[in-house]
Amino acid sequence: MLEKLVEYDRDILIFLNNLGVENYDMFWGTITQPITWIPLYLLAIYLIFQTYKNRGFLKVLLLVIAVLLTTSGLTHLVKVWVARIRPSGNEDFTEVLRILLEPTSFSFFSGHAATSFAMTTIFVLILRDKYKWINVFYIWPLLFSFSRIYVGVHYPSDILIGAMVGTLIAFGYYQIHKRWVLQNPTHGETIANR
Repeated sequence: MLEKLVEYDRDILIFLNNLGVENYDMFWGTITQPITWIPLYLLAIYLIFQTYKNRGFLKVLLLVIAVLLTTSGLTHLVKVWVARIRPSGNEDFTEVLRILLEPTSFSFFSGHAATSFAMTTIFVLILRDKYKWINVFYIWPLLFSFSRIYVGVHYPSDILIGAMVGTLIAFGYYQIHKRWVLQNPTHGETIANR
């Protein structure tokens, strides 16, 4: 059963990676860089500030940073523990994949998928009452994660597990948010009742 799943994982990777064409390499190469998304991070912080201002902005900011650090730390630990070689570093794929990047770290699970889904999910959860359109933020982790397959550095299972882990971490921190920020605002009123 496990062998079959690994085979499917490889087949899906090859199929999706080979959908790429040279004309789009620069686009996906840019999408896969975290620095590309700085305007989105700044927008999210601005929206958090507008929502919470004097009623817990620093607490929310600390929670967001905690989500990022927890996700990054867990990703690193699992990568070292599992030590799965990236497709770009696997000699079996040299003839069948379009490799655009060659990172030296391990593959499982995707830090790009985990952190982008974690951050997006926490942003959506804490901002959805004020900004109904906030779900469009999910475009970011979808593009960001797919770019890792496009450039040949992650298996689909790396992306899927990374997305699930990041989302679960965000939901966990949202429970803290509900108790620490929403129930204990700085000025006595609950933010949910503002």
